[in-house]
Amino acid sequence: MNFDLDETQRALQEAAQDFAREALAPEAARWDAEAIFPREVIARAGELGFCGLYTPEDQGGLGLARLDSALIFEALAGGCTSTAAYISIHNMATWMVATFGGDDVRDLWCGELAAGTKLASYCLTEPGAGSDAAALKTKAVRDGDDYVLTGSKCFISGAGDTDLLVVMARTGEAGAGGISTFAVPADAEGIGYGRKEAKMGWNSQATRTITFDGVRVPAANRLGAEGEGFAIAMKGLDGGRINIAACSLGTAQAALDAARAYLGEREQFGRRLADFQALQFKLADMATELIAARQMVWLAASRLDEGHPEATAFCAMAKRLATDRCFDVCNTALQIHGGYGYIREYPLERHVRDVRVHQILEGTNEIMRLIIARRVLADDNGDRLR
Repeated sequence: MNFDLDETQRALQEAAQDFAREALAPEAARWDAEAIFPREVIARAGELGFCGLYTPEDQGGLGLARLDSALIFEALAGGCTSTAAYISIHNMATWMVATFGGDDVRDLWCGELAAGTKLASYCLTEPGAGSDAAALKTKAVRDGDDYVLTGSKCFISGAGDTDLLVVMARTGEAGAGGISTFAVPADAEGIGYGRKEAKMGWNSQATRTITFDGVRVPAANRLGAEGEGFAIAMKGLDGGRINIAACSLGTAQAALDAARAYLGEREQFGRRLADFQALQFKLADMATELIAARQMVWLAASRLDEGHPEATAFCAMAKRLATDRCFDVCNTALQIHGGYGYIREYPLERHVRDVRVHQILEGTNEIMRLIIARRVLADDNGDRLR
């Protein structure tokens, strides 16, 4: 096993770090405080290819591996967690359209989505179908050459500010097998948007409820065949879990860097904080857990890239471990800063607020444990999770 990055990966990482440092970090606190969705800055990220990282090249993307993409998401999150996380969701939705859409919908949307001039939202969660996503009730009824969508979605990132909605809706019987996926223009007649949710974090991206009241969508906008929608959504989420885990890594790294600098500058009782063994131990644990989480994310991304039969379980493991451990790293960094960590002059409280939701979205960490446990207990599992 080789844990070193190659020259291309280092170049990608450095390009993302430069963008995060120059375009994201200086504005992150203001975007958070004023709830600004930085669409122009996201478009600049698109100019670098960051809005179509693993979208195929023939659809306007970079066609990168999931591991290479994870390196970029981690670097971007070091500048602004919330904005990087939205870019990761946009990448997931763009990949779904490029991979499962027909020629017409791909030709219409993929180039601009990959370039960041148009943006997308992923619409799965409903008021009564969160962790039990297969219980969704939004309906899509075939009517000639169209489908008619009726229902609602909630907790949709970017809703009201994006151009395309990747929507999972029921076209058949109850359960996962009756779900299909559609690419729906965000301004289609009959779509309504709720108020912008007041959230604990992730304030640089809007979160809204979306309602569909007899929205007509061309049948050509269906992604994949009827009944394949839930499987498509889950394939998107495998990568999405890697993405959000990588965003947690980037934020935790920023928090660790801030804590290390603070320990070297701050003095108490006539000594630098860095000279107190108790704080050294905290720093050691933070670094160890961050590196362990990063290795898990890289392993899962590699499994996804190679089409490993247990890739879904590895993605769940990485998401669970990284989001839990990285939240702890950020929280400990805040504690090390004492009262300063709790005020907005320092970024620690924002780091804590922004990474907390990573333990909930893309499947709660309790659902991640359920996915992993089922595979561990499976009769045919053998050594594939080793």
